[in-house]
Order: sequence, then C-alpha cells, then structure tokens
Amino acid sequence: MPVSNIESEQLKQEWSSPIYACFTHEPTIEYVAGQCLHVFWCMAKGCKKGVWQFLDKSDAQSTRNMCKHVKGCWGEDIFHQATQTKNATVAHEAVKNGSIQVALDCKGKVGYSHRQHTKLETSPDTVAHDILSVFAHMWQQLATKLQSYGGKLSFGTDTWTSPNHKVFTAITVHLIEKGKPLGMPLDFSEVMRLHTGSVLANEFTNVLEDFGITDQVRCH
Repeated sequence: MPVSNIESEQLKQEWSSPIYACFTHEPTIEYVAGQCLHVFWCMAKGCKKGVWQFLDKSDAQSTRNMCKHVKGCWGEDIFHQATQTKNATVAHEAVKNGSIQVALDCKGKVGYSHRQHTKLETSPDTVAHDILSVFAHMWQQLATKLQSYGGKLSFGTDTWTSPNHKVFTAITVHLIEKGKPLGMPLDFSEVMRLHTGSVLANEFTNVLEDFGITDQVRCH
C-alpha cells in the first residue's frame, strides 16, 4: 500500500543516525515487485547513486548499505568524521556548509572538506602558491628529521640523459626507522653543465648543505 505523508513524517523521526547527513533529506518513494522502499540519494558531487531501504523488512532501519556507500564514495575519513557528530541534524548542517573536516595524521593538522572548490581556490596562482607552501612545510619537516637522526644515513644518486639531451640527477636518502628501512627522495634537478664527476659531486654537496646534514656523511 502507498505510504502516507503521516507515515513518512513518522519514519523521519527514526532517521537519527549521522550517516543520513550524506544523503538528500527527502528520499524518493518507489515500489519494486510490490514492495515499498525509500531511495536515499547521495549528496556527494558527481555521485548519482541512491541507496534502497525497503520498508517492509525486519532491517528497514538498517544503515549498513548507507555506511558502505559513504565509505566508498566519500572516503573512510569523511565517514568517520560524520559518524562522530551528535546526530543526523548536526551532521547534515556540517555537510551542507562544508565544515566536516578530516585531520590528516601529520603535524599542523591539515584539513579538507567535501565541498566544491571556489574559482579562487582553483586559480593557477592559488594552486601554485599552495603547492609551494606544502612543499616548503614538508621540506622543513624532512630536514629536521634528518638533522636529529641518531644513526647512519646512506645516500643514493642516479644521473641520466633524456631523449631531448637534458641531463637530470636524483639524490635519495636511506635510513632505518623503528627497525624498518626507509628511503626518501631529497632532490631531483637538471644539471645545466657537463655532468662530470666534480660537477655531480658539487650537486650532491649542495643538497647536503641545504638540508644541513653535511656532518652526517661518513666517508670510508
């Protein structure tokens, strides 16, 4: 039988889980093989999928399929942020205004929200500025990490010539952290002069000086 407006309003009172915030507030009512169901449409940008919730089954209020969809569409981090809010109303407002943020596991607590970027945020100048800012921040973190490292640092270098006759060199650092090997790139640059041994040695020395780790190189 068709679901009345009164019944729909009563059902809304039971939609208290924060996970409902990731879907449209008003689901559509559809019938499949005579069975009534609600279709909750995902609000993520670009997603046009709906999650079915049959009303005449014992698990009519189950949010299992909703949780599964949000994890795959919005991401695990957004899912956990949403479910940590007080209720569906609070979570819905947070999703709507883009304030649900995900704290990444690094110093400085970088955050992001699941909303459409503005034209200012996506302008070439803004993107270039943000990339350089992140690079400078991570470069400083790596320099501090290497300077305070108490063990031995090992380095690797590789130089090659591209098909358009440009010479590039890469320098990597290798160490042991918590009993496991760890390798990271330190520099990748074009060698503007003839890539003789002395030139490459000078490039390597410059990178060590930039990171402040010249005293941690041991020659045998």
